Amino acid sequence: MTQAHRSGCPINLSLEVFGDKWSLLILRDMIFGGRRHFREILNGSQEGIASNILANRLKRLVDLGMLTKRDDPTHKQKAIYSLTEPSIELVPIMAALGTWGSRWLPVTEELSIRARVLGEGGPELWDRFMAELRQEHLGIPADPAPDGKTVRQSLQDAYLAVVAGSCTV
Repeated sequence: MTQAHRSGCPINLSLEVFGDKWSLLILRDMIFGGRRHFREILNGSQEGIASNILANRLKRLVDLGMLTKRDDPTHKQKAIYSLTEPSIELVPIMAALGTWGSRWLPVTEELSIRARVLGEGGPELWDRFMAELRQEHLGIPADPAPDGKTVRQSLQDAYLAVVAGSCTV
């Protein structure tokens, strides 16, 4: 049975996938934070997602083909969530949302630095990041980073530099 959609508009259909309050944040945490287990996503969420909401959204994202779920071979009660190609291809959209939010909304420096670096890096950086995500989640080999750092590590380094600079003693 196919699900009824409000319209065939690509923006409407996209919002039907991740237009709720939590789905993009879950994908953000998986993409940028490298979180793959339920507890990592739950405990790493700055926005404070409830466990029942997280369980519901993860199931929905799996059902929609945005994530896959498999048993964790290291722990029989854990599952590993992986991004699929449609989720990985959200990187440029996340970059655009981050750039827009940084321009128009009252963001904090430490939480917007990754968006700024990603936006300034442009399509070349996004492509490299998506290749790294494909390797991590889909097992598709990626070329090594020219500077030896993954994009995620470069983004984290920028974040840590801002946090270190904003600390006062």
